[in-house]
Amino acid sequence: MLYDLNIAWSPGLSPSDLQNTLRLSKTLGYDVVALNNTITGSQIPYSPSPITNPIPILNPQQPAGGGGAPSSITTPSTTASSSLPSSSLPTILRRATLEITDPATTNYRLPDFTRAYDLLALRPTSDRSFTWACNNTTDPPALISLDLTRPLGYHIHPRTAMAAVHRGSRFEVCYSQAVQLSSLNPESARARSIFIGNVQSLVRATKGRGIVISSEAKSALGLRGPADVVNLMAVWGLGPERGFEGLGMGARAVVVNEGVRRRGFRGVVDIVSVAEGGPERAKGEEEETNGKQGKKGQKQKGQQQQQQQQQQQGQGQKRKNNDKVGGGGIGGGGGGGGQQKNNKKMRKEGMA
Repeated sequence: MLYDLNIAWSPGLSPSDLQNTLRLSKTLGYDVVALNNTITGSQIPYSPSPITNPIPILNPQQPAGGGGAPSSITTPSTTASSSLPSSSLPTILRRATLEITDPATTNYRLPDFTRAYDLLALRPTSDRSFTWACNNTTDPPALISLDLTRPLGYHIHPRTAMAAVHRGSRFEVCYSQAVQLSSLNPESARARSIFIGNVQSLVRATKGRGIVISSEAKSALGLRGPADVVNLMAVWGLGPERGFEGLGMGARAVVVNEGVRRRGFRGVVDIVSVAEGGPERAKGEEEETNGKQGKKGQKQKGQQQQQQQQQQQGQGQKRKNNDKVGGGGIGGGGGGGGQQKNNKKMRKEGMA
C-alpha cells in the first residue's frame, strides 16, 4: 500500500477541487491519504477550551493500513459528512500540523490535538522549537514536518535528528513544495535550490532513515506518481530503496502506531472488534475448534491404549519364557541327585 499523508486542506477549499485531488491520488496508486489542516501559532487556543476538528469525514469506512489505523468515526467533527462518493476515493485520514515557535505555550495542548485528529505533526520554525520537537515533547509527535523552501536558520545535527527517530517520530519531506514552484520566477528558483540543500542536509543527518515522503499538494497539479517521486528523491539525495520505504512501510508504520496509541491503553491493550457475523458465528467457530480438538484427543488416546496393550502382551510372553527356563533347571537338579545316589551305591559295592 502507498500513502500520501499530507494533502493540503483549508476551510475555503471547494468540494469539487477536493474531489478531483482525491480521485487523482487514487488513480496514481495512493491507497491512504491524509487531509492536512495547518494551524499557525496564533491560531492555537491557549485556554482549556475543547479542540474541534473542522475537516469533514469523507469516507467513514475504517480502519486502513492493516488493522491498526486510527478510526475517524470516533473523532469529533464540527462539519457534517460530505456527500462525495467513496467508491473512487482512497481511505482518508484527518491530520493537523502545528507551526511551533514558542514550545512553552504549546506543549500542554498537544494531547487535546492528538485526541481530535488522526495524525498530529509539528512544524518547528526555530532552533529551539526544533530541538524541543525532537527531544522534549511529552509524547513524541508522529511527524516532524519542515518548510524546506526557506532557510532553516539552524543546522540539523545528526544527534538531534536520530534522537527523534529513536523516539518514534518521522521526518516528512513534501516534494510539492519544490514541484509547484515556477521555473520562470527567480525567487522560485532560489527557493528550489534552498529546498534541495535542506533535503540533502536532512538525508545526511538521518542517513536516510525515518523519512516519510508526502506531497502537501494544494491541488491536483501538485500530485506525482510514486515512480516519479522516487526518481525525484533519488536526484535530491535519497536512494530508491529509502524512497519506496518513505511512501510505503515508513508511512504505514506512522498510521498504525498512531492508531494503536488512540485505540489502545498505553500502547499495550488494544480494542479488538467482534468477528463478522456476530456472537453466533464466533460461538460456531469455537464449537468447531473444540470438536476438532476432541477428535484429535480421542485419536491420541486410542494410540496410547494400543501401545499399552502391546507392552502388556510383550511382558506376558517374557514371563512365560522365564517360567520354562526355571522348570528345566529344577529337572536338571533332580537328575543330578539321582546320579549322586548311583555313585554312592557303586562305592558300597566296591567296598564290599
